[in-house]
Amino acid sequence: MNDQESADQAFRAVEREVALLFRRGRTRAAEMARRVHPELEAAAYVMLAYVEESGRVRLTDIGLHFGIGKASISRQVKHLEALGLLRREVDPLDRRSSLLSLTEDGAARYLRARDARMERFRELMSAWAEEDVERFADLLRRFNELAAESMRAEESAPA
Repeated sequence: MNDQESADQAFRAVEREVALLFRRGRTRAAEMARRVHPELEAAAYVMLAYVEESGRVRLTDIGLHFGIGKASISRQVKHLEALGLLRREVDPLDRRSSLLSLTEDGAARYLRARDARMERFRELMSAWAEEDVERFADLLRRFNELAAESMRAEESAPA
């Protein structure tokens, strides 16, 4: 096998494993969403995670972070508000904008689900050395940064 064939084989293996990770991640996000609330969708769970990490966040920031249009984000936010998981308040710096944050119940529900998810990660990777876990996290971070850069470049390229 020559160097090009070897490299191609390695890239196919990465693509296959990333695709599998994404499929399993979507399934896991749906499970976590149901832990938070039986009527919660997987995409909304991921949005809750972003809001929890951010504290208070604008609707437009959520859209930019996930690359989703304002109408889609608005629908999700309204649903999360109706479930009592998210609250909206006027942004004191820009009265035309809203800031979103988790309600007390939303935070408690999300944190219980997140803690269960983290326990599952600990169980899965318990046989790994701490250095391996750190290296894996670093490689995933680098991959995600490259993917984000690529998406930004595609979005800014002329059609």
